[in-house]
Amino acid sequence: MSQENDWLKFSDQLLRYTDPDLWLDTSLMRLPEDLLESQNGLIKKSLEEMAAIEAGEKINSDEDQEAGGRCVGHYWLRNPELAPDDIGISVQRKIAEIKAFSSGVHKGEILNPSGEKFTNLLLIGIGGSALGPQLAVDALTDHAAPMNIHYFDNTDPDGMDRVLDKIGNSISSTLTLVISKSGGTKETRNGMLEAKSAYEQAGLDFGKHAIAVTGEKSKLEECATKENWIGVFPMEDWVGGRTSITSVVGLLPMALMGIDIEKFLEGAAAIDIKTRPPEINRNASLLMALSWLHAGEAKGSKAMVILPYKDNLNLLSKYLQQLVMESLGKEFDRDGNQVHQGITVYGNKGSTDQHAYVQQLRDGINNFFVTFIEVRQSRSKDSIEVDPGFNTGDYLGGFLRGTRSALADADRKSMTISIPIINAFYLGSLISLFERSVSYYAALININAYHQPGVEAGKKAATKFLEILSKTEKFLADHLGEKLSTIQVAENIQESEEVSFHALHHLAANRKNIRAYIGQVPNDDKFVKN
Repeated sequence: MSQENDWLKFSDQLLRYTDPDLWLDTSLMRLPEDLLESQNGLIKKSLEEMAAIEAGEKINSDEDQEAGGRCVGHYWLRNPELAPDDIGISVQRKIAEIKAFSSGVHKGEILNPSGEKFTNLLLIGIGGSALGPQLAVDALTDHAAPMNIHYFDNTDPDGMDRVLDKIGNSISSTLTLVISKSGGTKETRNGMLEAKSAYEQAGLDFGKHAIAVTGEKSKLEECATKENWIGVFPMEDWVGGRTSITSVVGLLPMALMGIDIEKFLEGAAAIDIKTRPPEINRNASLLMALSWLHAGEAKGSKAMVILPYKDNLNLLSKYLQQLVMESLGKEFDRDGNQVHQGITVYGNKGSTDQHAYVQQLRDGINNFFVTFIEVRQSRSKDSIEVDPGFNTGDYLGGFLRGTRSALADADRKSMTISIPIINAFYLGSLISLFERSVSYYAALININAYHQPGVEAGKKAATKFLEILSKTEKFLADHLGEKLSTIQVAENIQESEEVSFHALHHLAANRKNIRAYIGQVPNDDKFVKN
């Protein structure tokens, strides 16, 4: 293709918004010229579904089936005028409450029992309850933030010990935020109990340092009320964890960290407006979803590599991994057909990855497409020259353009999202852009993006393993001092040999009175409780 034709194609396929100042370049996705025409039926369906979502129809039919399904309302959180009156008023009231509470903490109107300001924030959550706040805080705060933030985002005791060691003697001035919609999520419950124990060991009342973000009438709300916590912020049952960053889940920790949540919501709302039906040619989220559909042959056959060329977007790929994969990774479509849909997401940041997996992207298996994220202003301060006429930001831009070009020369597809700067407004815009792409794509491939049966299956399997641990430990206790093999234990507790093997080794590694004697092969291993 001639340079002139390349330029015409680029010009034709570069979508540029002015408010927000966000660009989408799909010229290197090699989309067929008749894409919109050939997918007209699916496009119409996806636009109708987006309109239905924002109108409050119960799109998530698999949850709350007795009520006929559940609304998908995360778009209302930054567009409360679209919500039913009572919900819209509640959304606006909650934002005001978040701002008032955060201001009270910052001004010293809300203090610890000793009359000191809270200077640390410990956030306890998992999945969307942690990933959203982590992305926003990492992208938008610096040394001038009003609080230092720490996370329990796993049930790893060593990880929690590291966080508590870092907090150290500052635990008395640490405000703990426990986020769990159901209040029964085990990882979050465990983190809460570990934190509570740490406060108590320091002679402190945990409740006087704790805030709950949870569903109404949940176990966590009951606990917070009973123990007289500082407060409880209710979570909406029509917002899923992976789309909760514009809810109290994301907004409260963001506000406590000094982030302008109004601007964040404005940025998300600005993209919502631009990508709302009936717009097609100027609908960036729909065009992204159609690009995913074409690249992956409507079955997710290509992975999505996220490459933001900005350090403070380092966590974006991790955040999008949950948003996209939990939403789109489904075994069945809405008609009950087994489809095994999904899009694999991975990434890190540029130009770091040019010294890591870009080598494979350029020369290895062609099983992906890249989404570059460009921040056009590389620095707000003055820059030195690192070479005559060039600064470090020039090199960053050069590496982005160079990688994009090198991949295109090797017939690797990519799209580029470009924003002028990173601030609360533009982070909100990016979040909305991808959320709406997920909604459109789910409609295009006829799956429910808003439930997570696979996650629930994993939780049930974890509970089963805990039951096996308990039976295994009891059997060892009933045979104190006896060296027992995996087969002996498995036969007596009536579980499989492999599961029993793992249970026995877990107990040996984590119980002081249980020991493992390693044999030549797994069947020779012996276990004893003294």
